Amino acid sequence: QVQLVESGGGLVQPGGSLRLSCAASGRISSIRAMGWYRQAPGKQRELVATITGGGSTNYADSVKGRFTISRDNAKNTVYLQMNSLKPEDTAVYYCNADLTVTYASGTYMYWGQGTQVTVSS
Repeated sequence: QVQLVESGGGLVQPGGSLRLSCAASGRISSIRAMGWYRQAPGKQRELVATITGGGSTNYADSVKGRFTISRDNAKNTVYLQMNSLKPEDTAVYYCNADLTVTYASGTYMYWGQGTQVTVSS
């Protein structure tokens, strides 16, 4: 009923930049918070950044000053601009959305399928 589709991952050299996008679609009533998480091989999934409907943001210490999260509420889309990328940023990046739907009460969390980001020379 609801889909989150990420795009923008790929291979980039250290010091480079990438911009990830995640579009939510389906029977959505409203989206509250949206966020990006990542999971490196052999590690647990970790928070990268979140953004509320009002635009308040939160970042992991490891990406502060390098990554910027933003959203376009009209398009139900969240972005992650990643600059000064490091090899340790290599991971599968997942977006999520905390939202309400038109066909049921309550708030639900949905995840995208993930997009690979590889930082290597």
